[in-house]
Amino acid sequence: MTRGGCRVSARLFAHRPHGSWSSLLCVGLNGCLGWEWGTRVLECLCRKDSRNPPPCSRSPQPRGLHRPTRLPTPVASTTAPVQPEVEELEPAPSGPGQQVADKHELGRLQYSLDYDFQSGQLLVGILQAEGLAALDLGGSSDPYVRVYLLPDKRRRYETKVHRQTLNPHFGETFAFKVPYVELGGRVLVMAVYDFDRFSRNDAIGEVRVPMSSVDLGRPVQTWRELQAAPREEEKLGDICFSLRYVPTAGKLTVIVLEAKNLKKMDVGGLSDPYVKVHLLQGGKKVRKKKTTIKKNTLNPYYNEAFSFEVPCDQVQKVQVELTVLDYDKLGKNEAIGRVAVGAAAGGAGLRHWADMLANPRRPIAQWHSLRPPDRVRLLPAP
Repeated sequence: MTRGGCRVSARLFAHRPHGSWSSLLCVGLNGCLGWEWGTRVLECLCRKDSRNPPPCSRSPQPRGLHRPTRLPTPVASTTAPVQPEVEELEPAPSGPGQQVADKHELGRLQYSLDYDFQSGQLLVGILQAEGLAALDLGGSSDPYVRVYLLPDKRRRYETKVHRQTLNPHFGETFAFKVPYVELGGRVLVMAVYDFDRFSRNDAIGEVRVPMSSVDLGRPVQTWRELQAAPREEEKLGDICFSLRYVPTAGKLTVIVLEAKNLKKMDVGGLSDPYVKVHLLQGGKKVRKKKTTIKKNTLNPYYNEAFSFEVPCDQVQKVQVELTVLDYDKLGKNEAIGRVAVGAAAGGAGLRHWADMLANPRRPIAQWHSLRPPDRVRLLPAP
């Protein structure tokens, strides 16, 4: 192209980044001072640019040019860097079920309180929640709210489940019939859960309101941050069995009667439970029996008896351990829970054993709560 009577080669500008100030200046100088002065000024500017490389090391470099290597120069400075290095950044929590350290990350809940003095009812409104923690694999949750008044946890209400949202709008109201004079000793609990069809629902967080701190002279509507819910021991279910000992025959009989409210182990929300009965002596399993398998139930009924020969002088040195398992045709059978009875057991297991010995030849039946298999430990027998 021709500028000011001089032909300017486009090849010179092909070696410069588009829109660079040196290229634009060259054009202006060529128009005003001519080609000779423009090229001289451009060469000076290029030499100056080579001392100060662009700040972004990932920007494309023009072909044929090489970035000069800048040697590190030790400079004493007490000023902290404005942006920390990547290695200095703490990794952010990721993945479902990640424990949330900051209480604000659990979300918050909006609720309302009112007391109807004519009917003697406390009206609890669950309005909405926002910013809930994501507990599902897809980065969301299926939240619902469970509402109850402590110390009574049996009488409770639950909102509808809202699918795939961290900002649900509930708009539901629940009524608790409680005399006004008794409200001061109650604590309102609004616990937010993530619904899971095939396993145990996970607690996201909760709000606890001591009713003694609330003025119910007028309706209350407010937001509260969710707090981490106290960890509850997982309920595995209960088992009922009887013990019978005949000293003259040296015969110990264990009758497995039934179980109820067993933990769901299968994908369909049920289990295929059976019971293993072990006789232990000196901490070692010396005899083993097992019941039949009950398909697709969490409340199996067995009524199956198992007998063990135990001499009278050994009855205080043996223990009986019952383990409820979920049968799996393709994989490994999983233990749901375990119970131990004997002189070396504690709590209900020791009481049941003592009742059996105090009532020879009579079957003594008792319900026991299942405990995690790794938490059942027997003390050495005397």
